[in-house]
Amino acid sequence: MTERLQKVLAAAGVGSRRVIEQWISAGRITVNGSVATLGTKVTGRERILVDGKPVPALRKSRPGPRVLLYHKPAGEVCSRSDPEGRPTIFDRLPPLAGSRWINVGRLDIATSGLLLLTTDGSLANALMHPSTGIEREYAVRVQGTVTAQTLALLRQGVELEDGRAAFDQVEPAGGEGSNQWFKVVVAEGRNQLVRRVWAAVDCRVSRLIRVRYGPVSLPRSVRAGQHRLLKEAELNRLYIAAGLRSEEEAD
Repeated sequence: MTERLQKVLAAAGVGSRRVIEQWISAGRITVNGSVATLGTKVTGRERILVDGKPVPALRKSRPGPRVLLYHKPAGEVCSRSDPEGRPTIFDRLPPLAGSRWINVGRLDIATSGLLLLTTDGSLANALMHPSTGIEREYAVRVQGTVTAQTLALLRQGVELEDGRAAFDQVEPAGGEGSNQWFKVVVAEGRNQLVRRVWAAVDCRVSRLIRVRYGPVSLPRSVRAGQHRLLKEAELNRLYIAAGLRSEEEAD
């Protein structure tokens, strides 16, 4: 992942961001032999010179944060080990040297779909915190009678044992009878919230798939049990959604 030169050098203690920007404007910094500009981005592994003197590689021992997109199959639990011997999501994930994967929230054993994991604890906490209001979108198959009045009630809110809950969005998505599908969007991560809200209107969720978390959607190319790292642009959008990076910093 790349970041603006002044931000990387300031984080490494070379100087304040304002002072470094002045050095860049004065042409005092080069990156791999080229004079840097205020828009120059680096990874921290380049040959960076200030007044002809080298700045050591900044990230050899500290890789940048990583976020993994995992397509969780039904039947896996989200804990690192399970006393009942059930498979866990961590059985399939790539190993890390000197770090560990932190899951951003959980999906229950019967739920499949998008799960994000990261090496950045601050990002994980921000994405899960209720104040951030990150949207989670699900494809839901429901058994039961769903009328226009039912949908209105789901949007208005129902009483659960841990407080009132409502869907931010709920729209029909095809099918009928025992094969009715709906698009559901919520902005909180209470345990089994989607299942419990449907149950409160006498409907049973027979299949639940998370298809989006904030700005990250589950791609068709990632099959159940597969994973891939987020690309730089996807990472930037996720940090912006979490309130940890501005649009300007992501440019």
